Amino acid sequence: MITGLAHVCFNAADLDRSVEFYCGKLGCKPAFDFVKEDGQRFGAYLKIGRRSFIEIFQGVVQPAVPQASFKHICLEVDDLPATVAALRGQGVEVSDPKLGKDRSWQAWLADPDGNKIELHCYTPESRQSPWVE
Repeated sequence: MITGLAHVCFNAADLDRSVEFYCGKLGCKPAFDFVKEDGQRFGAYLKIGRRSFIEIFQGVVQPAVPQASFKHICLEVDDLPATVAALRGQGVEVSDPKLGKDRSWQAWLADPDGNKIELHCYTPESRQSPWVE
């Protein structure tokens, strides 16, 4: 029935800044824009994997709510130390990589609007390994 995660969606205080962050810093690829009839761009669709996307709309960013159910998005990377080094080289604050309780490597950062992003790298010992294709 469910075959994968199609997309996650965020509002951004500054659409161009967020698109630059996700594409320029994290390596997402622009897929298409949402444009009003008057030609004004109000959103963007960014490719993050084979069939996965991030959807971003210009809008009001709500302050973090302590009881909110949203925690973070997690992006799989192929080489976590190299990814962390590349991001730091671009001035992005990223935590040091550490092995998580799931036996996968992880590092953490935030987008321009403060949304938490986990960078994730599977290991042969990852608890997800039996289910990862």
